[in-house]
Amino acid sequence: MPAPYSQDLRDRVIAASHRGMRTKQIADLFSVSSSWVRRVKQRLREHGEVAPRASEPKCRFMKIDRSQLAQLVEAHPDATLSELRVMLAVPCAPSTIWKALDAMGYTFKKRRSMLRNKTGRTSRNVDRYGRRSNPGSMHPG
Repeated sequence: MPAPYSQDLRDRVIAASHRGMRTKQIADLFSVSSSWVRRVKQRLREHGEVAPRASEPKCRFMKIDRSQLAQLVEAHPDATLSELRVMLAVPCAPSTIWKALDAMGYTFKKRRSMLRNKTGRTSRNVDRYGRRSNPGSMHPG
């Protein structure tokens, strides 16, 4: 995120506005957008100040006990994110659990060393497109 404009620039924009200049003229004079000039003027009008708003911290604290999460994953390797959330008893979004798992190095990829699951045919008279391979065995409708 870019840094906010300086307080000096904000003060000069407000001074130009008090001198009667239009928003577009002020924006052109100081090489800023008209919408930004309008927001600065609105902030002065509604809040009585033109200082930039404080930004929220990007990362707050982690609600999840990572050692407990690792134990749960080892005990229940097929558990979904929602199931892990219920087991942890922590009020958070599933994406929060995924971020913790990702930071711990866990992935959702299956191991390549395991045998592939095979499903046998359910009917011997049906080809791979679902058609009967022996038309003589069909019952008349």
